[in-house]
Amino acid sequence: MSDLLARLGIDHPIILAPMGGGPCTPELIAAVSNAGGLGSLAAAYLTPEQIARDIERVRQLTDKPFNVNLFAGGYDAGDDVDPAPMLSLLKGIHDEWQLPPPVLPAPSPNPFPDQVAAVLESRPAVFSFTFGIPDQDTLSRFRKLGIPVLGTATSLEEARLLEEAGVDGVVAQGAEAGAHRGSFATPFDEAMIPTLDLVCQIASALKVLVIASGGLMDGNDIAEAMHFGAAAVQLGTAFLTCPESGASETYKKALLGAKADTTVITRAFSGRPARGLHNRFIAQLEGKEDIVPEFPTQNTLTRAMRAEAARRRDEGKRVISPCGRAEGCPGYG
Repeated sequence: MSDLLARLGIDHPIILAPMGGGPCTPELIAAVSNAGGLGSLAAAYLTPEQIARDIERVRQLTDKPFNVNLFAGGYDAGDDVDPAPMLSLLKGIHDEWQLPPPVLPAPSPNPFPDQVAAVLESRPAVFSFTFGIPDQDTLSRFRKLGIPVLGTATSLEEARLLEEAGVDGVVAQGAEAGAHRGSFATPFDEAMIPTLDLVCQIASALKVLVIASGGLMDGNDIAEAMHFGAAAVQLGTAFLTCPESGASETYKKALLGAKADTTVITRAFSGRPARGLHNRFIAQLEGKEDIVPEFPTQNTLTRAMRAEAARRRDEGKRVISPCGRAEGCPGYG
């Protein structure tokens, strides 16, 4: 990683995890980059216009390199789940909170091509992706501009596919990681591999640079990950309570006051497996996972509920969503 760090002008092998839906503000991105790490813009939920705007804002705050992250898959998966049971369940919650009835969203085109075009136009220092692998034409466009590319893997098999695709580095997302699971070629339940084990597997078998991600919170964790073969680390939760973070103050206090890990992996909020705090809504769906539509349908259906939960949390009211924001999913996206 030292060659890549030198190429980017980064002092420390620390990357801000791209946390979608609010936590990764331009201020937090710039603060990490200004401190010698690599800030990351989580752009998967943004329009091309919003991507260009946020990149411009980050550049107003720092002249250091930063990363832009997108979802490279998951939007075109078929969804044959009957939405009626989920709409009925959500209607009860909406009625309780005096929200308009939930409505099944119309199918929308995959935003990835237009988002990629916006990223290429802005030419960030690094591009990263999760949920799959972009086609070779897309990857070659980044190579021609000299932009390093990082992909997410949750198994050795996925890391091998990324290496074959020609990425510059693999983000090894261990089982402890928050946010969505990035699995795309391995069933997520078979890819719940502890971070250090996954890093060791990939570093031992492949030549690609490995970036450890999941459960890393301090200097000792970073040193241990690098001892197991990581060339750098990616941290998310460790940055959530920073002053520049977009997480709500109530959410920050909850994180700082947590005495134990009460998180679970769930599809409840977005339709994709993601780590979130166990709560009433997740409990309502236990044993009923077959009624949850796929991403992005479920992500859209639960958005109003999550937005209201965030508002109520900030007002000190009872909530059912673990999110401190209106986008993304439990934890961060």
